[in-house]
Amino acid sequence: MIVSAYAAPSATEPLAPTAVERRDPGPHDVQIHIEYAGICHSDIHTARSEWGPARYPVVPGHEIAGTVTAVGPDVTKYQVGDRVGVGCFVDSCRECDACKAGEEQYCTKGMIGTYNSVGRDGEPTQGGYSTHIVVDENYVCRIPDGVDLAHAAPLLCAGITLYSPLKHWNAGPGKKVAIVGLGGLGHMGVKIAHALGAEVTVLSQSLKKMEDGLRLGADHYYATSDPDTFKALRGKFDLIINTVSANLDMSRYFGMLALDGTLVEVGLPEHPVPVRVFDLTRNRRSFAGSNIGGIAQTQEMLDFCAEHGLGAEIEVISADRINEAYERVIASDVRYRFVIDTSTLPAVAQ
Repeated sequence: MIVSAYAAPSATEPLAPTAVERRDPGPHDVQIHIEYAGICHSDIHTARSEWGPARYPVVPGHEIAGTVTAVGPDVTKYQVGDRVGVGCFVDSCRECDACKAGEEQYCTKGMIGTYNSVGRDGEPTQGGYSTHIVVDENYVCRIPDGVDLAHAAPLLCAGITLYSPLKHWNAGPGKKVAIVGLGGLGHMGVKIAHALGAEVTVLSQSLKKMEDGLRLGADHYYATSDPDTFKALRGKFDLIINTVSANLDMSRYFGMLALDGTLVEVGLPEHPVPVRVFDLTRNRRSFAGSNIGGIAQTQEMLDFCAEHGLGAEIEVISADRINEAYERVIASDVRYRFVIDTSTLPAVAQ
């Protein structure tokens, strides 16, 4: 099937309308009509080869929400009409310890990304800035009826990227959690941490989003541009999750950790992060990283969001505004996730 899409032709050219071929559904495949696709900052990094050379042309998009339109003969989990989502990967080796443990994102042979990767058939994978996609049923999640599809799309990356560390480090009642940055990732961290029952603090460069932060569920909001913030919050937090990609002065943030506290990186700074070991030995602090979650945990996250009425804060755009949206993401001019209405993709001749 030939479908409409938007692709980056090179690292220096704007994304443009194109057509991509989707395979016919195999025995365990689900064909999905994509209705909404979120724009993640990693889409931009990949499209511009900022994380290494991309396979051009590349169709980005790994925050996918839509409806099942066809299933392979051996599919047991989904049927036509089901509301489903696809996140950052569409396959893995299925044999390593990580895959067997339901942690496919840490597949020792490397998960197969939703785009800019190579599938089992040897063909490049192309992502969600398109009208349809075909994915093995084991890498598809069900979107509960309580979550609107447009608001659900960013949950497949931004939502699970925060849910996974919050659950792993036991955020909940009695725990003090700080979210660094109130952007596409951070705003979901605030919502989820609040719903888990933690005491939530936002640490942002300024106070300009304070009203939003409190509305989304934060109990406290501090500006990191104010040196007094780091004095006032010294030794306060059990868990700090850093969602920003800028290089920060980590010593100041380590100083905010309580005994046995952990600082988790989910943002990906461009340059190496210097760490002083003395900052970790004091208070027996930990410095960790976290990726997305596995398929089972992603489904758990979607069910949790439905139960608590959570969805991403979004601005829905037409496909012809994708390049504009990229520039606005870079300028932090979005509250808090752009979502593409794929019905606006230009039609292609079949």
